[in-house]
Amino acid sequence: MIKKLVEYLRAHRDDAYLLLRRYSSLDKKFLLSSELLDELQKYSKEAQNGHLLESPLAQMIRTGQEAALDTQWMYLAVRPRIGEWHYLRVHLESVKVERVSVSRYLAFKERLLDGQQGDSGWPLEVDLGPFNREFPRLKEAKSIGQGVAFLNRKLSSQLFESLDKGDQRLLEFLHVQQVRGTQLMLNDRIIDVAGLRQGIRKAIDYLEQQPDATWLNVGERLRELGFEPGWGKTAERMSDTLQLLLDILEAPTPANLEQFLSRIPSIFSIVILSPHGYFGQSNVLGLPDTGGQIVYILDQVRALEKEMRQRLQEQGIDIEPRILVVTRLIPEAQDTTCDQPTEKITGTRNAIILRIPFREEGGEIVPQWISRFEVWPYLERFAIEAEKEVLAELGGRPALIVGNYSDGCLVASLMSRRLRVTQCNIAHALEKNKYLWSELYWKQMDDQYHFACQFTADLIAMNTADFIITSTYQEIAGTSDTVGQY
Repeated sequence: MIKKLVEYLRAHRDDAYLLLRRYSSLDKKFLLSSELLDELQKYSKEAQNGHLLESPLAQMIRTGQEAALDTQWMYLAVRPRIGEWHYLRVHLESVKVERVSVSRYLAFKERLLDGQQGDSGWPLEVDLGPFNREFPRLKEAKSIGQGVAFLNRKLSSQLFESLDKGDQRLLEFLHVQQVRGTQLMLNDRIIDVAGLRQGIRKAIDYLEQQPDATWLNVGERLRELGFEPGWGKTAERMSDTLQLLLDILEAPTPANLEQFLSRIPSIFSIVILSPHGYFGQSNVLGLPDTGGQIVYILDQVRALEKEMRQRLQEQGIDIEPRILVVTRLIPEAQDTTCDQPTEKITGTRNAIILRIPFREEGGEIVPQWISRFEVWPYLERFAIEAEKEVLAELGGRPALIVGNYSDGCLVASLMSRRLRVTQCNIAHALEKNKYLWSELYWKQMDDQYHFACQFTADLIAMNTADFIITSTYQEIAGTSDTVGQY
């Protein structure tokens, strides 16, 4: 794109110069994509230059998501396609274009806002790019939103490239599976991959002779071969799971790897975090900061518990799953149950709402409701207290911690790091997307909304999460014409 643009500007300098001057005459430091496109169309019509709309310059303007201008330069953030960004600057007099780094682009915008010249000042800069935990990185837009399939493709290719290491990791993974002191999947009779292969073949031969058996019937013999509960409820299911593992050890594929991993009984308890608002089951809708997330999370809990129970039963595990929704206890709860430390969730067997109070610096409980924009000073202490209550309620660590909204995702980050537990974020709409240019004008709104805290919390939580769930692909990546939220 840049090469064609340079050639076009050299050949049609006058048209480009007049269009750039038109943007400059608007006397605005920052322009939205709609403003960029409107002025392009107006100029083309007034100049009776229909060819301009088909030019590389028009293509740059159409894909420009925003622009920043001073008396000399026009900087543009250009998004030619999903998942791809370029940052350009055009000199308003010479009409020469060049690429710039994202850091230089952001610094230019900040200088426009703060009135600084050149490189004066010593601003604090924190790199909050994705926290790389040696996870493979997406390179194709089509992989966005397909995280499980992407990781399975990567993992199966790694297993295929180095089976001597990959199958050993699988063996170690199966050895560490346990729940509440009970060993699952493999015992210490299987000590290497060769023994695992041999044990699988013997177990399959044995199970094929007793297709209607359960673990009660065949468990003693399977333990002698090195296997523990978790392979399946029936002999047929156990044999099928063992065959899947044997196929992976022979030649792993994304499909058989995904199917096998989905059968491993590893999720027995989940903690869901949603600290702000009035989280209850009655008389709460319509209260401040309280709405759809209540209905959504309660429905989520019922569906999760049902799915967890079904999967555990299919794998022959007789354990009741636990789900805790951790929220804030509000002593002055109006006509709600938000002043109760625990509350059973209707429509579930073992899921409860666990409420933890906010505390002042001296330890005093905060009695009244607090806006979601004002919760930030209380969250670290809330996370520590919630961690203690969760461990006491579950008798150990949860298998998964799920954060909701900016505050809940930050608490999830704090808890998951301390407990070394997998973190999931539910990516509800971020506040930054609701306020135009809020990443630039946050200082002007900080007294009311505390964006300095909120935006930092979002960056930390989104980057520390092991995985993030959204409703649609468009939420993450947008469309060819619109930018996604994440």
